[in-house]
Amino acid sequence: MPVTMTNPWRGRGLGLDAPMPCDDPAGVAALLAKCPAHAPTPLADAPILAARAGVASLRIKDERGRMGLGSFKALGAAHAIAREAAATAPDDWASALAGRTYITASAGNHGLSVAAGAGLFGAAAVVYLSDTVPEPFAARLAARGARVVREGATYEASMDAAAAVARDRGWTLLSDSSWPGYTELTYRVMEGYLQLAAEAAEQIDAPPTHVLVQAGVGGLAAAVAAHARRVWGDGPQIVVVEPDAAPALRDSIRAGEVVDTTGPVSAMGRLDCKTPSLIALNGLSRDADLFVTITEEEAARAMPVLSGHGFATTPSGGAGLAALFAGLAPGAEARVLAILSEGPEDG
Repeated sequence: MPVTMTNPWRGRGLGLDAPMPCDDPAGVAALLAKCPAHAPTPLADAPILAARAGVASLRIKDERGRMGLGSFKALGAAHAIAREAAATAPDDWASALAGRTYITASAGNHGLSVAAGAGLFGAAAVVYLSDTVPEPFAARLAARGARVVREGATYEASMDAAAAVARDRGWTLLSDSSWPGYTELTYRVMEGYLQLAAEAAEQIDAPPTHVLVQAGVGGLAAAVAAHARRVWGDGPQIVVVEPDAAPALRDSIRAGEVVDTTGPVSAMGRLDCKTPSLIALNGLSRDADLFVTITEEEAARAMPVLSGHGFATTPSGGAGLAALFAGLAPGAEARVLAILSEGPEDG
């Protein structure tokens, strides 16, 4: 059974020294209108899965086909890089950022977005991966033109390594997390995620009563929550789902400040982040209603269920739905919106 914690800061927030997440997708939409690879992803109705979960309806925002990169992350780093390219007022977009190098650490999908964005505008991309990132992700990064470096046993260690290289070589660190003194580019990464939230709000036939969104450092969850509050106000209950091996947001909400958490390596690899993003924590402390943790077994049990109904994904991509199937029980009248954030690793 998922473990839940009500957010005591709901509505007022922690008031951290960081920006609140952007909630207006207009700037993202304007840039995406110039991108021939962009198309909205589907919002699927899943009545059989809704019945299984004991809810009135279940709508799944399916990000597996996003811009050919296989996850919602296609909207993030590439958007931040596009913003920097646009700021140069280029005559030739393909060389707008020639001579620039973007470096990051990634559990896979963020790195793909960095590589794709850098390649579009003539920049180089270097992606540091921890030892736990599956080799297929490394191969996909290389195929996108990124230079891949393996360093560190954890995401945090590989990010520290990438940050050190960025300082030494004058490269641009492009993280999907944020911390004191590093918020500007992450704010733009998170702004990109608003596109999927805006699409879902336009595609759904009635406002949801519950929004389920999984979290690693929290960027996606905070963006979705911010836009949900913008369009639907206080109506939906926003539920943030984390692995019990990495409850960084829950523990920070409980402590009232950013804290590092510890735990074993999780099979929910893209969610296995031990320190939350400062911007994301700031926003979710205001906007989220419930923080939920699920076990490795609960995530694993959901995978064949999702695959059997046409929603094949990873434990990371289906963690929000896994919480629902594991007994979250929002009620028989609940209209649930969930995010399927990535495709299967062999897909």
